[in-house]
Amino acid sequence: MLVAAAVCPHPPLIVPELAGAAAPELDGLRAACAAAIRAVLAVDHDLLVVVGGDERTTAYGGQPAGTLAPWGVDVRVGEGEPVLPLSLTIGRWLLDAQRTGVGTTGEVAFQGVASGASAEECLALGAALVDGRRIALLVMGDGSACLTEKSPGFLHPAAGPYNDEIARALAEADAGALAAMDPERAAELWVGGRAALQVLAGAADGVELRPELLEDSAPYGVGYFVATWT
Repeated sequence: MLVAAAVCPHPPLIVPELAGAAAPELDGLRAACAAAIRAVLAVDHDLLVVVGGDERTTAYGGQPAGTLAPWGVDVRVGEGEPVLPLSLTIGRWLLDAQRTGVGTTGEVAFQGVASGASAEECLALGAALVDGRRIALLVMGDGSACLTEKSPGFLHPAAGPYNDEIARALAEADAGALAAMDPERAAELWVGGRAALQVLAGAADGVELRPELLEDSAPYGVGYFVATWT
């Protein structure tokens, strides 16, 4: 059973060592992510699963490591050989910063979902993750990267309304709207978190949770959302 979820983005620059002093525009985003994760950790749960886009759908056992070396600075989370994709590396970095002193002892697991997975595969994965235990999710997913002419995917006229619909779905805990996202359309609009958000939709099917949208911004022409469902 899904008991709580947080949604956060995974831009490398959210890590101060990569951003330096040149990204004060991300201070609010960092604070929102911290608040969202604390809210989820405060909910009694047996297992917290960090879910994020990956090259292939992979369950990472134990306490896997990740590095941001490909993005310029070898900031590491965990010990051992880095195996986590960017989404889960940022997810672990955010989570590790908030777990100290929080009154929860639940286990943590890391689940990659293939960025090109079908909606049906994502929904099924979400349902399987919450089968039988009290599960919390930390869902790592960016919105559209086609919101401005300086966006990584350049400006697409449909990107703004599409991004707004994702924000609305998160603000209203509308799992049906997330489940209905078309993978091809999402790929066209460079929606980096589509698969992970549909895992959330599958996990939340039939569950009533209280939503709160903490952040909806696009400082670099990429949609960043922070939300909680508790």
